[in-house]
Amino acid sequence: MGSGRWSTDVYGAAASYRAATGRSAFAYSDSGARKVHERLDPRGVDVRESRDSDEHPRSTPIAVLFDVTGSMGSVPRTLQSKLPELFGLLLRKGYATDPQIMFGAIGDATCDRVPLQIGQFESDNRMDDDLGNIVLEGGGGGQRTESYELAMYFMARHTSLDSVERRGRRGYLFLIGDELPYPQVKPAEVRRWTGDELAEPISVAAIVAELRQRFEVYYILPSGASYAGDPEILGYWRRLLGQHVIELDDLDAVCETIALTVGLGEEAIDLAEGLTDLADVGSTATGSVGRALATIGSTRGVAVRTDLATAGLDTDGPDDGLIRL
Repeated sequence: MGSGRWSTDVYGAAASYRAATGRSAFAYSDSGARKVHERLDPRGVDVRESRDSDEHPRSTPIAVLFDVTGSMGSVPRTLQSKLPELFGLLLRKGYATDPQIMFGAIGDATCDRVPLQIGQFESDNRMDDDLGNIVLEGGGGGQRTESYELAMYFMARHTSLDSVERRGRRGYLFLIGDELPYPQVKPAEVRRWTGDELAEPISVAAIVAELRQRFEVYYILPSGASYAGDPEILGYWRRLLGQHVIELDDLDAVCETIALTVGLGEEAIDLAEGLTDLADVGSTATGSVGRALATIGSTRGVAVRTDLATAGLDTDGPDDGLIRL
């Protein structure tokens, strides 16, 4: 996976076709589907892959998993509508080399029919297809908890990234939600939704530590969510992820926030440069993004430089590899 190139023209043509025919960008879900689409089904998956190729020699994996329960159901629609802005910044502004983006959705494994949906890392418009195939189930258990820990388990145990395995550079994982994870990865839920057999539960802290061997992990809590600004939820995630917890006061700014976070992590920009880029492309999100990333932007350069051991890894080529405009 990860071959091909993103085309805004293809995206625009698909959007025009949908507008002309009255078809939803989330037609699978909006048609009443209540089971996971086969492209997004985590059951029996060995790995989701982000691979280098002649076309994309220095892949940068970027995974975006969002809570689709309750008030968070609008997140994927916002992401879908702003994909061109996300890719425009990543590619045309040189924030990341050969970005390969995965989308996925998180629900509640204790009560939802579709608690985990995981796409593939893609470099072209198939990522738009994956988004469109996500079931926007709503639901959730009403307990201030969703199954983030199950999603983190999958990403820790079922992804294979050339950026890590060949160059010692972690990818990026963004969790967008407004609730807490359950305290443990539970063997029964792992068996039911992935097919894996676990001998015993795994604590959230342990799975986060494992996940961080592959990804820089960020949690975004947007305004408008049920628990936006909740100190308990923010405090919990900050104990898990440190400064990688982002409060965002405008959901419409989520794509720009992701793009600039990657740009900061890749040392392609500092925050001021990123905000200038946003203004240049006509974005109205500079204020929200600036406030959201103020802390991360103040420590530019430390976010993604890996501390992984590089012995035995292919570290040929420039350490940076980024294109600056």
